[in-house]
Amino acid sequence: MSSPRRPARVVKPIRGLRWYIGGLFFLSTVINYIDRQTLSVLAPYLKVQYTWTNADFALIVISFRVAYAIGQTGAGQMLDRVGTRKGLSLGVGFYSVAAVLTSLASGLRSFCLFRFLLGAGEAANWPGATKGVSEWFPRRESGWAVALFDSGSSIGGAVAPLLVLWIYHTFGSWRPAFIITGALGFGWLLLFRWFYHPPETHPRLSAEERAYILADRPSRQADAGNSSQRLGARTLLGLPQTWGVIVAKTLTDPVWFFITDWFAIYLVSRGFRLEDSLFAFWVPFLAADAGNFLAGGASSALIKRGWAVGTARKAVIVVCAVGMTLIAAAVGLANLWWITACFAVSTLCYAALSTMVLNLPADIYPTHSVASVSGMSGTGAGIGTIAATYLTGVVADRYSFAPILVVASMVPLVAAVVVLALVRNTRATGKLLNRI
Repeated sequence: MSSPRRPARVVKPIRGLRWYIGGLFFLSTVINYIDRQTLSVLAPYLKVQYTWTNADFALIVISFRVAYAIGQTGAGQMLDRVGTRKGLSLGVGFYSVAAVLTSLASGLRSFCLFRFLLGAGEAANWPGATKGVSEWFPRRESGWAVALFDSGSSIGGAVAPLLVLWIYHTFGSWRPAFIITGALGFGWLLLFRWFYHPPETHPRLSAEERAYILADRPSRQADAGNSSQRLGARTLLGLPQTWGVIVAKTLTDPVWFFITDWFAIYLVSRGFRLEDSLFAFWVPFLAADAGNFLAGGASSALIKRGWAVGTARKAVIVVCAVGMTLIAAAVGLANLWWITACFAVSTLCYAALSTMVLNLPADIYPTHSVASVSGMSGTGAGIGTIAATYLTGVVADRYSFAPILVVASMVPLVAAVVVLALVRNTRATGKLLNRI
């Protein structure tokens, strides 16, 4: 006599599951930034050990940026083909291996090689997270969702000095820092593979929340499994909106990456000891974290008051571009805390502006093209950052950091003008895309 069949296990839905998914993207971004900031925190010690100039250090940073710039477009297209789950898994696994391998570096060339590999893997994070937000969040909430995952960059940047310096002083060597921080990605990968599925098929998503998520997608995005909806690169580059997003990222991201890559060296160049200014090192990153959520909240509030989605995003972008100009004031200041305050206001405004620009592809394009556009803008940002990094090394060695800060205060204003001129409101954009 056969034993009775056990009833199928009923899986209880998780309330507000989309925010747990957003938390996964946040954690990925935190780890992403810890891995890339490990070198920046250790840079003052490595410069002494290997007798690097600022131009030498710039070459290492550029190696990362070249791979990151090239990889962004490729990663975006890959993610649109294979999906968020597989694409992000490949990216995080690759850059975690590269981060650990950096512990084997023995000089300028090997550091350049391992940072190149790290950049190639990390290129998938922002296109993947942006694509995930477009799949999991209605547009009236996407500002908050992008703010959540993008805030991981500032949290990771704030955590990295504490963690990396603790490892460095505990082990008396910089090599364990790369091994330990690199291993964080493997833990995230296990969690992500276990928990993440698209909203159409996620077993823990309630029917009500699934309907809520899918109801706000434009009709051209409704069928997430129809690959024919993907717009080709030539088509995307023929749209002025695409160029508005690319140029905005190209002009503003170098300002942020100057702070993440050079802030420790900048403080030392101004006569401050890194260990004594550790709290000051945190402040711009924590301010950026506040900026992410301030932008998400402000744009969502404006949309609830009846503003068009595009108009709300642009309003935040313009205000924040003006706020970023305060970074130039640090040139004439000698007090550590006033300098830190200038950087903090600038990074707060940058993060808010960045959150809005990151939202634009999800606002405008079909789901199957969001990662591609995000990747293109990341490539543009990478190219701009490579040029800015090279010039930073040369100008800092020959003159000082002062001219760099002055120029950094001006380019966000140009970016805001470009967005206003090229990125049309969502209604006009929808009509344009429907004609393609």
